[in-house]
Amino acid sequence: QHAEVQRAFAELMQGDVDADALNRLVLAGGLDRRQIAVLRTYNRYLRQVTFPFSSVYIAAAIVRHPEIARGLAEVFDAKFDPRLNLDAPSRWAHVESVRAGVLAQLDAIPSLDDDRICRAFLTLIDATDRTNAFLGRDEIAVKLRPSDISFVPLPRPEFEIFVCSAKVEGVHLRGGRIARGGLRWSDRPEDFRTEVLGLVKAQMVKNAVIVPTGAKGGFVNKGPSGDQADRDAVRSAGIDRYRRFVRALLDLTDNVVGDEVVHPSDVVIYDGKDPYLVVAADKGTATFSDIANDIAVEHDFWLGDAFASGGSHGYDHKAMGITARGAWESVRRHARVIGKDVDTDELTVVGIGDMSGDVFGNGMLLSSHLKLVAAFDHRHVFVDPDPDPATSYAERRRLFELPRSSWADYDGARISPGGGVYSRGLKSITISDELRRAIDLPDTVSALGPEELISAILRAPVDLLWNGGIGTYVKAASESHAEVGDRTNDAVRVNGADLRARIVGEGGNLGLTQLGRVEYAIQGGLIYTDAIDNSAGVDCSDHEVNLKVLLDQLVRDGELTVKQRNDLLVEMTDDVARLVLDDNRAQTLALMIARTQSLAMVNVHARYLDTLEAEGYLDRHLEFLPTDKQIADRQAAGSGLRAPEFAVMIAYTKNADVVEVLDSDLPDDPAMESDLMAYFPPGVRERFPDAILSHRLRREIVATSLVNNMVNLAGISFDHRVTEDSGASVSDVARAFLASRDIFGFADVWREIDDLSSSISLDTQISLFLDAR
Repeated sequence: QHAEVQRAFAELMQGDVDADALNRLVLAGGLDRRQIAVLRTYNRYLRQVTFPFSSVYIAAAIVRHPEIARGLAEVFDAKFDPRLNLDAPSRWAHVESVRAGVLAQLDAIPSLDDDRICRAFLTLIDATDRTNAFLGRDEIAVKLRPSDISFVPLPRPEFEIFVCSAKVEGVHLRGGRIARGGLRWSDRPEDFRTEVLGLVKAQMVKNAVIVPTGAKGGFVNKGPSGDQADRDAVRSAGIDRYRRFVRALLDLTDNVVGDEVVHPSDVVIYDGKDPYLVVAADKGTATFSDIANDIAVEHDFWLGDAFASGGSHGYDHKAMGITARGAWESVRRHARVIGKDVDTDELTVVGIGDMSGDVFGNGMLLSSHLKLVAAFDHRHVFVDPDPDPATSYAERRRLFELPRSSWADYDGARISPGGGVYSRGLKSITISDELRRAIDLPDTVSALGPEELISAILRAPVDLLWNGGIGTYVKAASESHAEVGDRTNDAVRVNGADLRARIVGEGGNLGLTQLGRVEYAIQGGLIYTDAIDNSAGVDCSDHEVNLKVLLDQLVRDGELTVKQRNDLLVEMTDDVARLVLDDNRAQTLALMIARTQSLAMVNVHARYLDTLEAEGYLDRHLEFLPTDKQIADRQAAGSGLRAPEFAVMIAYTKNADVVEVLDSDLPDDPAMESDLMAYFPPGVRERFPDAILSHRLRREIVATSLVNNMVNLAGISFDHRVTEDSGASVSDVARAFLASRDIFGFADVWREIDDLSSSISLDTQISLFLDAR
């Protein structure tokens, strides 16, 4: 014990151990540093899941009961120490024996708070399936089953890994075994799990068009990172924490060797095979993909540089402009409703972002007919009351191509009278007559502060509000700013009912709350959701990952060299983009048709929501979907669900149907081979058909492709209506759809009708689509 105290003290002084009351357990409970680190990990996790006691209070309670702390550590060791060399039945009997002793001790605790805290630790140990605690790492990682932890906030993901050390804390949430999503460098140490949970919920909706369901991760830097003004020092510290976080995630992830799934060494496993871990760039980690892939290679992880999409040999989303191009397909659909063609007609626009950004910059270059009246980012407010489309387009392109540009680089000579570029640090901005007319301000307004001007820009009467920035700028009148959870933009945020733009395009994430979208849609605004609009980014990444899984096997088999693989990926860039944008076009068309049937099918939609909720796929409250009474009230007023609500429904429909189809033998049917082939670019289909047929994710690709095609063509409630009428299973409904689609050439007819967009009215086209169904 003396040696353990010395080691603990030395590590504490070096900053390798957190300074908290739990360190007293070295003496009070006879625990070693690893055992204390495990208890500390669970303590930190309790803080992240909004357990009703502070970390300091929890630590004090544990220290007050050192014998229980020792018992909890012994339960953990009995469950996970690989050195015990016990078979599964013997180990479990040992765990139950130690656990029974802890339960007896818990019954004797006189304090209700202390009892609740200590039992929470036992609950977390019970819900842990894997840990790296015996690998000698600085970071302790535990893999949890959130569904078995009653005090974890809803929604509860299927899998969770929590990572803790003196340098970094982080969490990774997954909605299923096959899941992907970004890892972000969070600036919210007190509640980063809450941040990540909100993002993973949105990611699961967004990922309905791709093979994996949603995942999301986030980490915070706990240790010193030098002078905060020294960007290089801060970045270096961030990279170090990112590396630690990613290594900890891989510590608990299975590998694939040959055709076998292999568990990590010295990790006791209580769940099934779980080798699919794919990450992506996110806030603060946009340039970290190569770092993640290097770590994957160090671990000899089976996905190689498919582990993190978008690296040196992946698809550059900004260069492709893929996210903006996908969101533009939503704008294209909306524009048809107001009688405009985004390729040829002028559109007045206000925007969130600047030309150096991927989504904003690429989006504002998709048409040379845009009249960008105003825009803002965190630095500047840009105003051009009456822009010349050709002149302003050329200047926007110059800024897009200028490294690290800002609105301050915009040539003032190219701005129309009454406009300019203003720092957000100014106290007041003079409002010209031209600007007053452009954004429809009262005649009495002669000057506004930057924040007031931004709010006015958001409310401007234009054709399009284009969001390519970061932050939440629109809420519902029923929501408080605190509920939105974005303090930075409280002063500029407006209500959905106050928006006067005819269309909102959400290239960026979380620009509007869901209730804000619905409020705007009820006022007649045209909008889907961010998950629909910017899904092309994740779709492109998923194609990259699945292509690399395919091509890497060919490299291992000697049919391709690494250079040939990389060259082939580059050659297929345009083909991948076409496949991705086809998904956007198909899904936004399905939503446009659903919007026209909102009132006519309101009763069907109400019953379908009841079914999704009863079967456990959907929680209306969490997704801000209307209750049966609210739907009835809308019906009485002559309306039904709104497009943002259909956007949620279509995602849940696809996610639920994929689960049902995967549980059947339909993905293995030879009739599905054409759908499997259609997922891949022509160059791969023609050269490596056998490799495609043996793809490791063959079943998942087939199920996702078929379900997307069925829901997009036959409608959001198609499977529900058929199962309701016939009693058939979803997989049987999918078989029937597949047969009718191929026998009658349904997909070809649908495509021909869609190609008529420029030659017939929208109402006529919608009627043709419905007749084809």
